[in-house]
Amino acid sequence: MSNVPPSPPADAQGSSTRPYLIRALHDWCTDNGFTPYLAVFVDRSVQVPFEYVKNNEIVLNVGFEATSGLKLGNDFIEFKARFGGVAREILVPVDHVVAIYARENGQGMAFPMPTAAADDAAETQATPPAERGTGLRLATVETDADPAAAEAPEGEEPPPSAPSPRPALKRVK
Repeated sequence: MSNVPPSPPADAQGSSTRPYLIRALHDWCTDNGFTPYLAVFVDRSVQVPFEYVKNNEIVLNVGFEATSGLKLGNDFIEFKARFGGVAREILVPVDHVVAIYARENGQGMAFPMPTAAADDAAETQATPPAERGTGLRLATVETDADPAAAEAPEGEEPPPSAPSPRPALKRVK
């Protein structure tokens, strides 16, 4: 008889590593004086200010200076933050975090999009805005030289825009 414990079944993967990696990278950012940002896929299960969502994504500053009552849990990330001077309750399912990175240098980690989220994004984009209500959209970084040119109405010049290497937040007090 052997004292070796039985190995787990081949399909047993344990719990998700995502919440642990998010906490670790948040700690790393904080310890090194960086500002941790979360890129979040937004659908009906995410509680964020809809007016700050672009293309089903929002980027959130989750530094201690920008949040109150931050809880980086295994299932949800919860905190209070000010948007346009108004305190808001934020609730993000951990599986909707698509990246965590340091604002100052962009170092961090990206995660796969939730599979149900990709389906919701397609449904949201197919639904006219009037029928969607205040639904949220995912913000993406455009790599075209002038992404606004494709969206400008015929006969109008698009507003000038500088290419942005990644999403950015502006802290407003």
